Amino acid sequence: MNCVHTRRNVLRICALWWIAATLILCASSSNAQQKDKKKKKDAPTVDNSSANPIVPMTDEQQIDYMISEVLGAWQIGDSTRMHKSYSDDVSVVNGGWAPPILGWANYEALYKLQRSKMQQVRMDRSNTYIKVNGNAAWACFQWDFAAAIEGAPSAARGQTTYVLIKKDNHWLIAHDHTSVIQAAPAQAPSNTVPGSAAPPAKPAAN
Repeated sequence: MNCVHTRRNVLRICALWWIAATLILCASSSNAQQKDKKKKKDAPTVDNSSANPIVPMTDEQQIDYMISEVLGAWQIGDSTRMHKSYSDDVSVVNGGWAPPILGWANYEALYKLQRSKMQQVRMDRSNTYIKVNGNAAWACFQWDFAAAIEGAPSAARGQTTYVLIKKDNHWLIAHDHTSVIQAAPAQAPSNTVPGSAAPPAKPAAN
């Protein structure tokens, strides 16, 4: 009898010990979770957007980027992209002995006519100078042009000057003046601007 009671007591003690140990472990786990939650709550949030802040471009940088965009579009024949950087009342003076072209619509029509006759266009821009004065600016650069016009090789070098105005925080070309300095000997294709070995109005470079 005593052995039975003793065995029961041992089992009871073991059971109580197991329950107590389980409660202790649960309590410890709960406390740890609460501490972790508190740490996460108290930890300051990190704004990753400030790790790589966007530095706004200067006016000079904006103009230089815009010129690259315009001349890149000019080379591939995308007048729609070009128009985004041209004022509707732009005036254009080309490298030939021809009257100024007034207005974007007139310039675009002439550009499309001559650009359609060109293949394998290559244009390089160099020695760019940009000057900003309030909401007005001017930029000049040298260019080196080469292409096949109606199947015949053509090449030219020259300089272009832009006069720009700033409207709604966006720079637009208000005047475009191009001078051809040197043209490689090549027979001029039909329906081109007299005296111009390169495209009308603005043979320019990227």
